[in-house]
Order: sequence, then structure tokens, then C-alpha cells
Amino acid sequence: MNYYQKISENFQQTIELIAMSVDSLAEPIEHGSKIMSDALLNDRKIIACGNGPDCAIAQLFVSNLLNRFEQERPALPALSLGLDASSLTAIATGNHTNDLFARQIHALGQTDDVLLCISSGNSHTNLLKAIQAAHERNMAVVAVSNNSGGQLTSLLTGVDIELAVSAQRQPRVVELHTMIIQCLCEMIELGLFGSNDQD
Repeated sequence: MNYYQKISENFQQTIELIAMSVDSLAEPIEHGSKIMSDALLNDRKIIACGNGPDCAIAQLFVSNLLNRFEQERPALPALSLGLDASSLTAIATGNHTNDLFARQIHALGQTDDVLLCISSGNSHTNLLKAIQAAHERNMAVVAVSNNSGGQLTSLLTGVDIELAVSAQRQPRVVELHTMIIQCLCEMIELGLFGSNDQD
């Protein structure tokens, strides 16, 4: 097998996906970052969730807000629902696997908080229930999805925003989702603290 050729194809697929996605994603990313920035300006927080690799992307987003993205600034309130193993296993053992995130949102979410829901694969029931729980707590939702439409999209309301990626392979979706998360972090920093350019 020619590994160079395979690696080159993967890089090329990602480059093409990025180039084709800019026009469709720029405005939703800007809108999503505004929803989040407004919440943070009003002393609210961002709660992030996702399954598998999406949980890792949610954790990346939260760590960028709690610490810093590209500039020194105060910590921003954000939490990822996939990190507390004891709570997750307790909820799952109680036959509430589909409520892994919803139960936490009901307990921790407050009016005008924002839910960042990341789904690179199918819209699993636990993510759908998380969105429903967020709405019950009067939270806006920023959904980073794989453009599969369906149930996740149908749950979103007029105050929510969907950042949908269209790609054949999940690895490409995860790569672009990571870029989207990085863009959101940068736009939030710029919106709240201005540019850090030294020029």
C-alpha cells in the first residue's frame, strides 16, 4: 500500500472541504459566537456536550474559554458534561443512559445559558434530550452538526443556530468541527476583549 498517496488524499479532502465550507459557515459561526458572547457578557455560562470524539472537541472548547485562546484575559465560565466519570456512570447505571446530558443540564443549566451541542455522527438520543432539556431551562442552543438534518435540526428553535458540515466521512466532519470550535473561541475573544494584535 502506498501510504503517502493515502495521506495525500486525506489532506486533499480536508483542504477541499474547508474551501467549500467557508461561505456556508462564516455567517452561522459569527451568529453562534454572538449568542455565546452575549451570554457571557450577561454573567451566564456555556455548557458543552458531545459523544466520543465530539466530547473531546467540547472539552477543547471549554479549556480554551477557561484558560485562554490566543490572548491573556479573564477566565470565561464554561463546562463540559462528558468529563465527570462518577456522575456519568451513576446516571447510566440508573438506566438513564439517554439522559446522561439532560439530567446535568436540568441541574446546572440556568435561563440564558447556552448549550453547545456537538454531533459529528448520528443524532443520538442523549444529544436530542440535551437540546430538549436546554429549551426547558430557557437556554439557547448552538448545534455543531454533520448536516444530516433529521431530529436534531427539527428540535432547534428560532433563537438557536446550527453550524452544519457536509462531508461523506466522519473524520473530515470532526476535522472541520475542530476548526469551527477554534473560530468560535477566537470570535468570542475578539468580541469580548478586542484584538490582541501588537502591530
